[in-house]
Amino acid sequence: MQSLVARGAALLAASTLAVGVAACAPPPKSSSGSSDAAKAASAADLGGMDKLVAAAKKEGQLNVIALPPDWANYGEVIKAFGEKYGIKVNSAQPDASSQDEINAATQLKGQDKAPDVFDLGSAVATANVAKFAPYKVATWGEIPDALKDANGQWVNDYGGYMSIGYDASKVPAPQTVADLLKPEYKGKVALNGDPTQAGAAFSGVAMAALGNGGSADDISKGVSFFSELKKAGNFLPVDPTPTTIESGQTPVVIDWDYLNVGQGTKLKGKMDWKTVVPANAVLGSYYVQAINADAPHPAAARLWQEFLYSDEGQNLWLKGGARPVRADAMEKAGTIDKAAYEMLPKTTGTPVFLTEDQTKKAKDHLAANWAKAIG
Repeated sequence: MQSLVARGAALLAASTLAVGVAACAPPPKSSSGSSDAAKAASAADLGGMDKLVAAAKKEGQLNVIALPPDWANYGEVIKAFGEKYGIKVNSAQPDASSQDEINAATQLKGQDKAPDVFDLGSAVATANVAKFAPYKVATWGEIPDALKDANGQWVNDYGGYMSIGYDASKVPAPQTVADLLKPEYKGKVALNGDPTQAGAAFSGVAMAALGNGGSADDISKGVSFFSELKKAGNFLPVDPTPTTIESGQTPVVIDWDYLNVGQGTKLKGKMDWKTVVPANAVLGSYYVQAINADAPHPAAARLWQEFLYSDEGQNLWLKGGARPVRADAMEKAGTIDKAAYEMLPKTTGTPVFLTEDQTKKAKDHLAANWAKAIG
């Protein structure tokens, strides 16, 4: 199976976040008691991995935010990191949006409870590069250049395609996004979050645009689609969660394929939850990993990054159905989880990746039109 990295690298060369933007960001600020770690741009700056591990263990804690246990297998990722290094992981607001992460960092700046690291949608990350501390993990050389900032300010971590998850016992299998306007889907279609704040929902609207005559340059068709979906009585204004899916409250969910596939695995034997990536609307995207420049636990934040980009961390994301950014290198080295890799949802058609300019344009359109379209 050709990986998302291989198929999307050329298109992503200009996407996600602009390297030039990161170059203008200020240097990270030191944190009391951990000034060396706060300034470290690599493990080597601290004297190597052993010294980084020792510094992180001395801090003893790591604050993460907006990482649902069922999202890309983060539950297992957090557990594995904590057990491996003996560091307590404080997971705040697991169902928060990307913007909520930034808001929390701003509101809690200087406090021990502030988030140490971020996992963000590209639109939110683009607007907040100045808040990130540059850092290059040991496997930096195996991450495609198009998927990272040259200075280490941010790095794409895992990706996927937008999809439609559905309870096959309640609705017919949708083939296209437009199928969701049919009477069979009345009161059943949910979107994961508010597209003006949440990366998954933002991409859901972009997918709808692609499936209804729009393009990466024109998300208005996606907003119009959801307006029609609401008028038809098919749009369900409920943020889907594992609980709402299992209870049957949200029988159709527009979300990342790895999240929908994860639900299908979790509900096997209880519900026939299936996932489809619409052939006429194949939208791909990577999330962004970054360190808070004001992290209260700077060493633990950097060790977390090292873990995430190690073979172990990358395979844990893959186990959750997400496509890890080092997939190509790991496949060549024979270190990738082959069984999990082969289980990724199949797609047809050419995937589309929004560039930074397209993302900004779409974000501006949503800010001006989303509320009135579904209000």
